Amino acid sequence: MTIQTKIFANPTSVADAFATDFSAWVAAQQSDTITVALSGGSTPKLLFQAWAEHYRNSIPWSRVHFFWGDERCVPPTSSDSNYGVAHELFLSRVQIPSENIHRVLGEASPDAECLRYADEIRQHVRLGAGGMPQFDLVILGMGDDGHTASIFPHESHFLKSPRICEVATHPESGQKRITLTGPVINAARRVTFLITGASKARVLSQVMHRTGDFANFPAAHITADQVDFYLDEAAAPDPPLGSNP
Repeated sequence: MTIQTKIFANPTSVADAFATDFSAWVAAQQSDTITVALSGGSTPKLLFQAWAEHYRNSIPWSRVHFFWGDERCVPPTSSDSNYGVAHELFLSRVQIPSENIHRVLGEASPDAECLRYADEIRQHVRLGAGGMPQFDLVILGMGDDGHTASIFPHESHFLKSPRICEVATHPESGQKRITLTGPVINAARRVTFLITGASKARVLSQVMHRTGDFANFPAAHITADQVDFYLDEAAAPDPPLGSNP
């Protein structure tokens, strides 16, 4: 497992830097098809805007297939929909084939959609060891409680689930969500965390330095071959882990 940490002044700088690095990363990929799982949250909104405004024509979007690491079980028109936000800010503003967009059908029955989405992933994402899908890149955030994707501390067994997707339940609202499981995330060629805000700093320090209650935070169990942390100064642990080239 290789960890790299990059720290920037604010959330906008985090999003802009990752957008730039993503463009270079896509250009370096040899495969005709690049599979990426997107995240929801405030920092990805800034990323989507950066992609749409500054990389609309410079990234070969026809090569990229987008999936979601998690999705709320709501219609795509809902303001809670991760797909809906991505579509409004980004996907509707770039030239990307509709067949490259693999959304979770949040309006469907959660249990049925969990199975259907797993099948769609199998059909479009290359399979690695043991038949586990291997995304080229999974983008993640982290909540104040240390959850990532929609793997919450009270459902940490999803970190070892043999399934591709699980139906998660938000611990406070009870909202149902579809999430990728730990083994799928950890099978990815690359995982990138985008984490900003002072409210994340205490938990993130424990996650990155493996101290305190780190074992109770799902984000601490993401152990893909390459894990990158893009952080703003407010969220960054002191001392930071990894390097800031």
